[in-house]
Amino acid sequence: MAEQDTYTPPTVWEWKKDSGGRFANINRPVAGATHEKALPAGEHDLQLHSLATPNGVKVTVLLEELLELGIEAAEYDAYTINIGEGQQFSSGFVEINPNSKIPALLDRSTTPHTRIFESGAILVYLAEKFGHFLPTEPSARAECMSWLFWQMGSAPYLGGGFGHFYAYAPMKIEYCIDRYAMEVKRQLDVLDRCLSERQFLCGDEYTIADMANYPWYGALAQGKLYGSGEFLDAASYTHVNRWANEIETRPAVDRGRRVNRPWGPEETQVVERHSAKDFEIKSES
Repeated sequence: MAEQDTYTPPTVWEWKKDSGGRFANINRPVAGATHEKALPAGEHDLQLHSLATPNGVKVTVLLEELLELGIEAAEYDAYTINIGEGQQFSSGFVEINPNSKIPALLDRSTTPHTRIFESGAILVYLAEKFGHFLPTEPSARAECMSWLFWQMGSAPYLGGGFGHFYAYAPMKIEYCIDRYAMEVKRQLDVLDRCLSERQFLCGDEYTIADMANYPWYGALAQGKLYGSGEFLDAASYTHVNRWANEIETRPAVDRGRRVNRPWGPEETQVVERHSAKDFEIKSES
């Protein structure tokens, strides 16, 4: 390992506002709103405020899959929260997610209205509300919940760990990149071994466990996350790639990936989503 400056932690940590790399301007050691601003609202009961990052894509994929089944009550309005501009710290957003992270969902079909934050919680809430993509048989449900919670617990090592130090940190630190690359490759191996014996994570049935893992580990295996495909030898995880490629062909997944997406080719962006017509307009443009 190459020599790098040593660091001795101070007795009491102090926040250095000018450090932190690409996202330093929106990271802070306190919670709460930074400005007053109400959230926009549409006509549907389900109001989603999100961004097409992996955590956001989980929820829009599920909503589009529910609509694909013909469940009209799953219609939703989706508004983009630009985290680079700090929109997640508005008073309206903090009201439905005190943690100021996307995605956040408000269900206005209940009295009082139900707020749900944390992507995994939103997936479970919607799957239970509409009765799809979450098995009800106890053993199958436990398997699905295990893979869902595995993703929720593992992805911070991928995003906040590997992704930050490999792609976003203001300096490349060999120890940090090596440490998190090793863990991410171990996680890919966990998935690859499972998927060598199953079509989907829980067997033959496509569930919210697949929807949760696909935007993170599917994209990673396909070399689409952090530009790290070659570095992690992502193509070698053949079963994860087979699974990701199969999921990617689903029409609802294609739509879900486009919602709240303000980057990339214009035809792939549906910055706000209020009905299926929003996708048709983009396809024609």
